[in-house]
This record gives sequence, C-alpha cells and structure tokens, in this order.
Amino acid sequence: MSDSPRKLKRVLIPVVGVVVLLLVAGVVTTIVYGRGVGLAVAELGEGTAVTPSGVERVSITTADAGGLDRVTVQVDGQPVEARRADGRITLGGVRLAEGRHTLAVRAANPLPWMPDVQVQREFTVDATPPTLTVEVAEAQSPRGPVTVKGAAEGAESVRVGDQRVPVRDGRFEASLASVPGTLQVEAADAAGNAQRSDVAVKVIHPGMRAVHMSAAAWATESLRDPVLALAREHRIDTVQLDIKDESGEIGYDSRVPLAREIGANRNYYDARAVVDELHKAGLRVVGRLVAFRDPVLGRASWQSGARDRVAQNTSGAPWSAHYGEYAFTNFANPEVRAYNVALAEEAASLGFDDVLYDYVRRPDGPLGQMVFPGLAVSPEQSIVDFLKDNRAAVREHGAYLGASVFGIAAHSPQDVAQDIAAMATQVDYVSPMVYPSHWGPGEYGVDDPNSKPYEIVRASVADFVGMTKGTGSTVIPWLQAFSLGHHYGPGEVQAQVRASADAGARSFLLWNAACTYDPAGLEPA
Repeated sequence: MSDSPRKLKRVLIPVVGVVVLLLVAGVVTTIVYGRGVGLAVAELGEGTAVTPSGVERVSITTADAGGLDRVTVQVDGQPVEARRADGRITLGGVRLAEGRHTLAVRAANPLPWMPDVQVQREFTVDATPPTLTVEVAEAQSPRGPVTVKGAAEGAESVRVGDQRVPVRDGRFEASLASVPGTLQVEAADAAGNAQRSDVAVKVIHPGMRAVHMSAAAWATESLRDPVLALAREHRIDTVQLDIKDESGEIGYDSRVPLAREIGANRNYYDARAVVDELHKAGLRVVGRLVAFRDPVLGRASWQSGARDRVAQNTSGAPWSAHYGEYAFTNFANPEVRAYNVALAEEAASLGFDDVLYDYVRRPDGPLGQMVFPGLAVSPEQSIVDFLKDNRAAVREHGAYLGASVFGIAAHSPQDVAQDIAAMATQVDYVSPMVYPSHWGPGEYGVDDPNSKPYEIVRASVADFVGMTKGTGSTVIPWLQAFSLGHHYGPGEVQAQVRASADAGARSFLLWNAACTYDPAGLEPA
C-alpha cells in the first residue's frame, strides 16, 4: 500500500434508526448501526491492491469483544476460517491467488428489530514486484554528484539510497550529492511489493599515462627532471609518487601520530608543495601506498610488545620468508589497518588525486604456515573490507582509490588473498602487474611471455577487464619498463601500451624501480 500521508474523513449518513460512522482512510472503516453494534475492518481500503502478506494483516474488530462470536467472514462468496484471538479476527491463514477478490464481513445484530451490520471490500491481491533496471549509476568525480537512471515498470515509487524519486512513464532519475561505493535502489508498487538492487557506483576515472617515482628519486634532480621533460612533451600526464614504500618509510613529514611515533617519516619531499607544483604543470598525482609490507611498523610493533600487529608463523615468530624479518604486518589487525587508512586520508587531503595501494595482500607462501591474530573472516574478505573502509575515507576528499594486484590473482585469488572481482567492487580501479617477465611459459597460451610482450599483456589485461566488468571499477595495468631475462627497450614498452589498449585498458602505469624511462618508449599523446 502507498505510504503517502493518509487523509481521515468522517461522514455521517442518516439511516432510519441507524447512524453510520465511516472513517475513510484506505485503512479503517467503522460502521455503527444503532446501539451496541460496531464493526471495523482495518488495513484494507476499497479498491486497494495488497500483497499476500497484506491480506494477512487485515484485522476485524467489533465494539464489544463478545461481538466477535456473531461475525462471519467470506471471501468471494465462500466462508473462510479466520483466526480469532486477542479481541480481533485476522485473515492470517487465508491464502488468495493474485487477482480481484471480494471480502464480506457480517455481524449479526443482537437486537432483532435492527438489521445486521455488513462491510464489503473489493480489493486486488498483487504478489508481483515491479521490474527494476538500473541503467546508470555513475559520477564524473569522487566529489559527486552521482547520477542514477533506470526503469521501474509497474512501480509507484522509487527510492535511491535515502532519497525518494518520482516515477514517470516507468522511468526514474536521481542526483545525489555524495558518492557512496554502492547504492541500494528500491522500486515499490501500490500493493507494497518491492524490488531492490544493490548497484556499484562507477566513478569515471579520467585516465592516466603514468610513470613510477620513489620518494628518493623525486628528491634527486637527475631523476626528477627527465620525468618532468616527459610531461612537457605530453608523453605522460600523471606522476606516481610513493607515499609509503616497501621499506615502510614515508616520503614526507606525515602528521599521522603512529608514523611519527615509530619514526617512519623521511623528508624527501614536501607533499603539498609537490602536489601543487605538479597540478600547476597540468599533471595528476597518484600516491602509491604500500600497505602490509612494512618493516618499520613491523619491527617497532614487535619490539614494543604489540605483536598482534605482525604477521606470524605457527611458532609465534614474525613471518619472514625471503622478505626479511618483520617485513609483513598483520592485515587483520585494526591498528595496522587504521594506520594505513589514516595515511591514505592524509594523502587525499594533501591533494593527491589518487591513492593507489600496493602489497594490499597477505604474504605469498603456504597459508597453513601463517598466523594472523584476530582474523575472523577469510583473508580475501578481510582485504576487501579494508579497501571498503579506505574508499569511504579518500572519497570524502575527492580522491580516487586503486589497488595494485598480482597478475596471477586473476586465476589464483587465494595465493595472496586477492579476489579480483570482489576487490573491484570497493575500488575505482584495479592495477594488475602484468609484467611479461613475471609470467611462466605457456600462461595464457603464450610459450615465452618475456619475449612476447604484446601477446601476454593483451591476453592478461583482457582477462582483468572481463573480471571487473559490472563492478564499477576500471583496469589500469602496471607495465614493464625494466629488463629482466630479456632486454626491454622502447619497442617492448610500446608493444605493451598498444596491447593494453587493444584489450580495453587505454590507461597505464610504467614501473622501473630505478625510475629511469626512455622517452622513445612513450609516444606523445
């Protein structure tokens, strides 16, 4: 039934020896004939449509409790076994097919010279919810607004988030000021049937042609100037600058309390000044934030007794493997998670256009040999939940959120706790590391991936594009600009860029740990 404000109308109808009191609200009708007889039918107005559960809510009462014994109920001319309890009669056990029906309620008048009291209602049972199709749920920026459009055939009203919007000719459109990660849209008909859909809100990323720069590299003129030259020549439009790297060091003087407490800050650059400088040059700035490979936090936590912050082995010692002692923090620990969220939010507030997480995963290796104190869900779900918390934090400041992922996670999500399809619902883009040197022979049907950059990048990027379809996120891959087992020059870089675009991902980030890039590998835009 409609939840619009109900109007209450009182009508006095003179009848010989009888007064009829009619409360017309689409809900309650009371008719009184003479003395001692009153009959009320609640939750069913004349000509209304109700759901099957709405039929069960119909309530019949009389002015005196004893009057129920004189009441008979019929539906479509047939007696029904209504429930009698607590001073009322309900249709709790009555099952009616969809379509039009007639309810007739009669109360015998104990005064023989007075007529019986009867209420009759024509109504329709409707068990079919409206059809709902959300065609658009997107924003041009994390700052909003969000435009939501769709069709709702058979709906009387549509609710988008907390906002009720009108339906005209079976269509609806809404604009929301803030940008949530997901949004619930509900279409309801006059009977009260509802169809709901949780949709991912796509924030349209402007795209990027980016190169990686560590904090130390940016502080080095001989490495910084060539990158600025790439920008002036329109070969790149984005600089990826490290916020916190694999060493656990933060490239600027962070104000996050835990960063200062554990001595993570390094003054390689002034964050706000650098971001402002790059913005004035027409460049976007992506902040790379290494999440759970953090030996600075790991060592400080272990030595201070906060050992639950550290990923451990089954003997209770810090997990190390080939990464070194204290290398991995515990992704399930609330303090570790809060530390990274605080850094992400700070970066967004300083003007970084994107926060791109790296090492947002568990350590690679046998899961059975690892212990993560406090982990209450699967590692994959814990990582997804962490990203969800981050997107809410950075969107408030107008920044996009990305996640760097292993290429193998496309078909082996449990190896490092990276469920690509699930992660994609909580970020604005996924950045798979599809470096040709990191694939084994025969993967994606490519016999020697390292010598065939076009083939392996096109196949792997296409896989990620398919996995993220419908999630609201896009794919911006990491491409190889370094040599490992095979020489990589301008031709190999260009082949990867072309392959990525052919697979449906025109944006890219180039990785070279030495932060040196050959201009010939990047065509001017």
